[in-house]
Amino acid sequence: MSNNKVSRRQFLSYTLTGVGGFMAAGMLMPMVRFAVDPVLQKTEGGDFVLTEKKVADITDVPERVDFTFEQVDAWYKSDVTNTAWVYKEGDQIIALSPVCKHLGCTVNWEGDPAHKNQFFCPCHAGRYEKSGKNVPKTPPLGPLDQYEVRENDGFLEIGKAMPNTLV
Repeated sequence: MSNNKVSRRQFLSYTLTGVGGFMAAGMLMPMVRFAVDPVLQKTEGGDFVLTEKKVADITDVPERVDFTFEQVDAWYKSDVTNTAWVYKEGDQIIALSPVCKHLGCTVNWEGDPAHKNQFFCPCHAGRYEKSGKNVPKTPPLGPLDQYEVRENDGFLEIGKAMPNTLV
């Protein structure tokens, strides 16, 4: 047996410090895991989604191209379908988001017979030029977003949306 006796005060101090440490760790660990876990996640595919649209079939007239990808929210996986307006400008392929910058409605190419060669938002008569630039004195406050694009075995791949570089 040891000659060093622990007093009641020391015992309570050690016990409360230990219990407090476990409680603090219990509160901090979920926060640390929340911050670190996304960094450690593996990304299986890439940032690009393969579409069924052949690059050779793309013309200078914007055409609606639908693409589907798997979205993972925590433990829930779902297939999400998105749309892009795709056309060629010379040798460059342009893919624009159909989401209006005013209220998030969907724009259509030549959706208004009075305004040919423009994207039209039916919600509040918003208009965009072919490049995605918003027409002045119409509700949209900015240009349509642009998607990254690339070719893969003759088919179009669409990537993430980014600010429009054409305007």
